[in-house]
Amino acid sequence: MADALRIGIAGLGTVGASLARILTSRHNKLADICGRPIDIVAVSARDPGKDRGVDLSGAQFYDDPVALARDAEIDVFVELIGGEGDPALSSVRSALERGCHAVTANKALLARHGVELAGIAEERGVLLNFEAAVAGGIPVIKAMRESLTGNSISRVFGILNGTCNYILTEMERAGLSFEDCLKEAQRLGYAEADPTFDVEGNDTAHKLALLTSIAFGTRIAPDDIYLEGISNISIEDIRAADDLGFRIKLLGVAQRTDSGIEQRVHPTMVPKNSVIAQVDGVTNAVAIDADVLGELMMSGPGAGGDATASAVMGDIADIAKSRPGHQHGPVLGRPAAHLDPYVRARMRSHEGGYFIRLTVEDKTGVFASLARHMSDNGISLESIVQRSTQNGNGDKKTVILVTHATMEASVRQAVDSISSDGYLLDKPQVIRIERPGN
Repeated sequence: MADALRIGIAGLGTVGASLARILTSRHNKLADICGRPIDIVAVSARDPGKDRGVDLSGAQFYDDPVALARDAEIDVFVELIGGEGDPALSSVRSALERGCHAVTANKALLARHGVELAGIAEERGVLLNFEAAVAGGIPVIKAMRESLTGNSISRVFGILNGTCNYILTEMERAGLSFEDCLKEAQRLGYAEADPTFDVEGNDTAHKLALLTSIAFGTRIAPDDIYLEGISNISIEDIRAADDLGFRIKLLGVAQRTDSGIEQRVHPTMVPKNSVIAQVDGVTNAVAIDADVLGELMMSGPGAGGDATASAVMGDIADIAKSRPGHQHGPVLGRPAAHLDPYVRARMRSHEGGYFIRLTVEDKTGVFASLARHMSDNGISLESIVQRSTQNGNGDKKTVILVTHATMEASVRQAVDSISSDGYLLDKPQVIRIERPGN
């Protein structure tokens, strides 16, 4: 049997502790599978004395993760610290520059510095694996980099954040507000004390940026993503979607167009009978449209210590099975130096149409004005639903418009024109609609 693969782990939080338990409790089985033992020889954490349910007394402790990456006698540096800057960045960079393989679950780090780090890894002839950075335990990175070689990908999309999916699922199931479902998600540990990064779509955007780079061979572009979170989704939207035969999901979508690559993260109405609509709770799902294979969809646990640790373990096992002198594939599916510049496409015509909810004064002329603004912007309506309710200061009406295919700019211009007329009582709501095959 080959010499042991020596591992250094920086970060012993939920994921790091779970990984350490897998490596120690299944040591002999992993050795048989990988053809060599995998030993934890160094660790770094904020609290060295904390009980993590695993014996790490045989590992050398480092206060500084950068020192671990630079000085420890390890073959693989595992970064589970988090954050797009230091110490995560300096530690991964240090490991790669000294010719040490690296594994990370850090999507924020890779979204900002992935091309640079990929270039260093390829120059030094080492691996930078990051399966756990996107969609938790779903092996989507491996599928795109390896299994789909030879395919041309036209679109990749999915549910990439378990916190948001849980909240939207519970809003529909329990009939509760966004705020109430968020509190429950925090109580259960699905949402952070400060949930902004998740619910405003940033987490999904980082993951989408990585998928986009691998799918289309472009440089990572996290700042070129149309971004909209779920904090403005009301129970009225959930109920209206249900009445129309839809469910609301936060989707990340990247697709190739004639003018470039379109990346967007936003709440989306999907038909109840579609596969993506059946993905509930903290589960993630990723769909890939490819010319040879067709559509591939994978779903599974998208977050949590065990799911993420499972993906990290898979990355480590791949390194353990590789041999010295073996030519490794490019980190992002194409050599970093050969990645195309990212060209952002204009938001295109959308076959699914749009859901527009307006709360207006219930008076003569309002409906005619709405129809005029839609017509002036070339928008054809599929359906119109009106609901009258009593307001404390008089009558109000909820008008729900569902459009046919139209341009994003046309919808936004129409809504802005309606807002300027002065009869709206609440902020208008606009949600894209996605249908199977679109």
